Amino acid sequence: MGMAFYASQTPGVPGRLKSSAESFRVTELSSYPTPDPAGPFTVLRVRSQDWEQHELGAALARRLGLGSHSLEWAGTKDRRAVSERLVSYRGPPPAGPVDLPRVEVTDVYRAKDGLVLGHHYGNSFDIRVDALPQPPTTCVGVYRAIERELRELGGFPNFFGPQRFGEVRPVTHEVGRWVVRGDLAAAVETYLTAMPPTGKPGVGDAARLEYAHHHDANRALREFPAEYRFERTLLEHLAQGHPPERAFRALSRDLRLLFVHAFQGYLFNRWLSARAEEGMPLSRPQVGDAILRLARDGTTRSHDGIPVGEDNLTECAELVGRGRAWVAGPLVGYETPTGAGRPAELLHEILREEQVAADSFRTPAAPEVSSKGAWRPILIPLPPLGLAPDAEDGVRFQFALPKGSYATVLLREFLKGSAS
Repeated sequence: MGMAFYASQTPGVPGRLKSSAESFRVTELSSYPTPDPAGPFTVLRVRSQDWEQHELGAALARRLGLGSHSLEWAGTKDRRAVSERLVSYRGPPPAGPVDLPRVEVTDVYRAKDGLVLGHHYGNSFDIRVDALPQPPTTCVGVYRAIERELRELGGFPNFFGPQRFGEVRPVTHEVGRWVVRGDLAAAVETYLTAMPPTGKPGVGDAARLEYAHHHDANRALREFPAEYRFERTLLEHLAQGHPPERAFRALSRDLRLLFVHAFQGYLFNRWLSARAEEGMPLSRPQVGDAILRLARDGTTRSHDGIPVGEDNLTECAELVGRGRAWVAGPLVGYETPTGAGRPAELLHEILREEQVAADSFRTPAAPEVSSKGAWRPILIPLPPLGLAPDAEDGVRFQFALPKGSYATVLLREFLKGSAS
């Protein structure tokens, strides 16, 4: 998934993440829409366990008597986790309990406006790593050494984590690649048949292999598990004789857009790894980078990247050094500037290898999921880190991260390869 280096050199202690949903808790640091007793929107605070967000949204919409795509979120949360976040929709509050398994509505109010993607500050995490090969107290000592190293470096690489690409079957970016290339039939085929790169068989993989052989959508509907709701949506349309392009559009726009965003995330990871391989520091801008200014609340505006050139390199470096801005890299879209300098050259090389161009993100085959592009910080300052032994074989991590950053990416530095 493009993550080719560690920022820290201290050897980690591998452990197991997400042995249970309760061992991975994430709480959204929400920016609450303004309450209004007569407002047209309802805002819910929802705590869920072991729910994929698109599936949770569809289930909540059914319980509330809404259209399947009526709910809006500020950000995506992990499937295998206990997650708490806001959700909004246009309409009155629920008349009774939501009554979904492992779902609790902890707050309800009416609001003037609903949520939009990114309408939050970040997330706090309480994570237990277990199955450690050494005593927890020893592991805490090693982890503290890695923490000191990361603080000296200025933070950790802001890779997109495994969740962006699919926790169970990380192929979301592969689907997105075909969407950007304009081949929706290949995108549908990939979503239905692509196997996990680990090669380990999972539930439903036999059905995928069979479908790749026979391509009989009616037969596949009998073979694909009922919980594979998105795959079955595609198969139902194919079984009715619809072309793959029409079947693809039967998926929610949020999911179709996720494919494109995942491919953008993969390109960003590859670019960041290539940049590091060239020996460029993560904490200082180079000609061809961009910087994002920090607002007073610590947030950045991802579309307001300032390109770094020879004429403003010193000024940009000073802003980053004073903590007033972050070095940023491209989430490639059709408005991504061509730029100059080695970072820009690396991006062009990667795009050529992927057989796409910045303008490909207009996605003429699916213009509703086109993307202008944006900028993303390449280094996230290390947050205050709670570390403590937990039972006989575990260590508990507690920290908070800004929106868009991944706890699994931070933990990857400590576990050195075993975070998932």
